[in-house]
Amino acid sequence: MNGTILIVDDDDDTAVLLRDSLRKRGFDVDAVNSGQQALERLRTDPADVVVTDVQMAGMNGIELCGELRSRHPDLLPIVLTGQGGLETAIGAIRAGAYDFITKPVKVDALAIAVGRALEHLSLKREVKRLRSAVDKEIPIDGIAGSSPAIRETVEMIRRVSDSDATVLVTGESGTGKELVARALHNLSPRRDQPFVAVNCAAMPAPLLESELFGHVRGAFTDAKRSRAGLFVQAGAGTIFLDEIGEMPIEMQVKLLRVLQERKVRPVGGDEEVPFEARVVTATNRDLETEVEEKRFREDLFYRINVVAIPVPPLRARAGDILQLAQFFLKRIAGRTNKPVQGISGPAARLLMDYDWPGNVRELENCMERAVALCRLDEVTVDDLPAKVQEHQSSKIVITTESPGELITLDEMERRYVRQVLAAVNGNKTHAARILGIDRRSLYRRLEEPRHDAQGNPIAKSPTPAGDTAVTPPPSTPGSGSGSGASSSFPNEAELP
Repeated sequence: MNGTILIVDDDDDTAVLLRDSLRKRGFDVDAVNSGQQALERLRTDPADVVVTDVQMAGMNGIELCGELRSRHPDLLPIVLTGQGGLETAIGAIRAGAYDFITKPVKVDALAIAVGRALEHLSLKREVKRLRSAVDKEIPIDGIAGSSPAIRETVEMIRRVSDSDATVLVTGESGTGKELVARALHNLSPRRDQPFVAVNCAAMPAPLLESELFGHVRGAFTDAKRSRAGLFVQAGAGTIFLDEIGEMPIEMQVKLLRVLQERKVRPVGGDEEVPFEARVVTATNRDLETEVEEKRFREDLFYRINVVAIPVPPLRARAGDILQLAQFFLKRIAGRTNKPVQGISGPAARLLMDYDWPGNVRELENCMERAVALCRLDEVTVDDLPAKVQEHQSSKIVITTESPGELITLDEMERRYVRQVLAAVNGNKTHAARILGIDRRSLYRRLEEPRHDAQGNPIAKSPTPAGDTAVTPPPSTPGSGSGSGASSSFPNEAELP
């Protein structure tokens, strides 16, 4: 574990025993015998955590905590107190101690406290680094983040922005598909022309047709004058058709002809009108599945899917969560004139552990609420929504049906594929992309094994050349807290 620990105890035997015990657990530890020695050592050899006894000759542990808070504010002290020393422990916390351990000291408990302090310190430093990064970097059109998933999306935006090719932006609700469409427009030569967006799920087919293609005077009861549709209004700019997967099937036929001919026929009109706009579409549906189930026209799918830009869900870019949160915090605090500067360590941990089913939109909403409720200069746990505070983190882990159950590699692979599919809400296209295989291979890996008349398993067909097999990483025997791994130091050794 990264970080250095300094033990402070005027009993030399105890100091050495604590030092050696923590070293055996993998920590980088040194020891001194007084508070004054600790302060002198820290001038030249910085530490991350100081473990100090309270009762010491000369400078006691509480006085040392006060000195550390003023001289080394980023350092985290842990104090060792006698049994029943609750008032002493409270005094130490008030003096700046991060945690306290009661005597007799259980080394495992001390190791856990030290590990927790190092993790807290690491998270605090990361929040500080990201706060500085947000000050220096301006994300393109609000697309913040440095994870591989979002970098791939940004790279694709830059590569196709100068093109006139029709683009299909895919992703779950709240991932920022319209931001991608606007980035495509703003980075293109069309940036000075209109950007026109329409939600295809918000209107019935007749109204949507009139909105997109326009109408002539008298085409229907309220058509008192002719009106150009959005395709024509977009001029030489960009028209963005959001939620195209929700478009009624009768409109899909008409849109297909428009995209093929690059002309629109207004409702009630006899003449077709050419348009120049680039077409960008978006959907949160798996259009390949929609095509297979006859809810979306295959010919229209291939017409709009010239270039596909997937936008990853927030759970697939966990490294971006704090950077996005800091970005939103700074923007919202500036807009509302609130002196909120950052996010506390415990709040940051909750933000990182939450699954964010509403994606970036939900995170932005969360930060807006947090800034509104914040009474300090940083967002705390109490400022976050209850569902974020109470969330129990769940990770993808391949499990067996019962303890001790042994399964084949094929069955392990099949369970892993199912769990990835569940993590992306059943979207087979996204699951296949994460697994690095095509959809046909995905279906094959989900098949239950077949058996012959004698009950023997029938071997699957070999994986075609070029298809990437998915093999989850094996777990390390004996790893984790319940591994039962032997140690040269007792698990529950107590020190005076």
